[in-house]
Amino acid sequence: MDIFLQQIVNGLVLGSIYALVALGYTMVYGILGLINFAHGDICMIGALTALATAQALVAAGVPAPLALAVALASAVLVCAVLGTAIERAAYRPLRHAPRLAPLITAIGVSILLQYSAALVWGKQYLSMPELVKPAEIAVAGVYLTDLQAFIFLLACAVMAGLMWFIRSTRMGRAMRATEQNREVAGLMGVDADRVIAFTFLLGSAIGALAGVMVVLYYGVGHYFMGFMLGLKAFTAAVLGGIGNVAGAALGGLLLGVIESLASGYIGDLTGGVLGSNYRDIFAFLVLVLVLVFRPSGILGQPGGERA
Repeated sequence: MDIFLQQIVNGLVLGSIYALVALGYTMVYGILGLINFAHGDICMIGALTALATAQALVAAGVPAPLALAVALASAVLVCAVLGTAIERAAYRPLRHAPRLAPLITAIGVSILLQYSAALVWGKQYLSMPELVKPAEIAVAGVYLTDLQAFIFLLACAVMAGLMWFIRSTRMGRAMRATEQNREVAGLMGVDADRVIAFTFLLGSAIGALAGVMVVLYYGVGHYFMGFMLGLKAFTAAVLGGIGNVAGAALGGLLLGVIESLASGYIGDLTGGVLGSNYRDIFAFLVLVLVLVFRPSGILGQPGGERA
C-alpha cells in the first residue's frame, strides 16, 4: 500500500504540470477550434529563458530566492509576448482558412521555435542552478519533497484561479461568449480579436510557469523538451475533454497518476523491460483508448463537429 500511495503522490505532482500545459491547449481550442501544437514549445522557451536567467543571476551572486523570482517573471513575460505574437502573425490571418491550414501552420511554428531555441541555447542539455534544495517530508509512510509539494499546490492554485477568472470576471465572460458564438458575441460588444489574443497570452503565461516547474523538478532543460511535454498535455486535454478547462485539469492529474502507476507496477512485472524508460507508451495508449471509446473525453459533451 505504501508503494501504491507513493506512486499516486508522484503521479499527482507530474500530472499537475501536465494539467497546466493542457490548459493552454484547451482554452485555445475552446475559442478557435484550433489545436495549437506549438504550445509545448512555448513552454520550452519559458523553461530555457528561466534557466538562462537563473544561471546569469547566480553567477552574478544574486541570492537564490530572488534569482528564482526574476527567472520565473522573465519566463512568463517572454512567453506571454511570444504567444500573443504567434497568434497575431501566424494564426489570425488563417482564421477563415480551411481547418488544415492552421493545423499545418501550428506544426511549422513548433519546428521554428525548436530550432530557434537550438540556435540561441545550443542543442546540449542545460543544467538548472540549485535554486531550491529539496527537503524530504514523510506523511503516512509516503515520501515527498517540499519542492514537489510546492509544485503541486501552486499548480492547483493556478488552476483554481483560472476557473474562477473564467466564471467570474468580465474578460472570463467574454471568453465564454466568444467560445459559444463569436459572431453573436461581437454583436453584443465583445471584441473577439482582443479576447483571442488575451487567451493566447494567458495560456502562454501559464505554460511558462509549467516549463519552469519542469526544469526545477528535473534540473535540466533542452531545446526539444517541449515536444513530448506538449504531446502529453494534449493527451491530458483530450482525456479530460478538450475545450473544457476543468476537464484539462482533471485529465492532467489522471494522466500523471496513470503514467506513474503503470511505469511502476508494469515495470516490476516485466523486470524493468517496460519501466520508467518506456513510460511514454502508457500516455499514448491512454490517448488511443480515449479516442476510440470516448472521443469527447471525461467531461466533454458528445456532439457533432463544431461549426
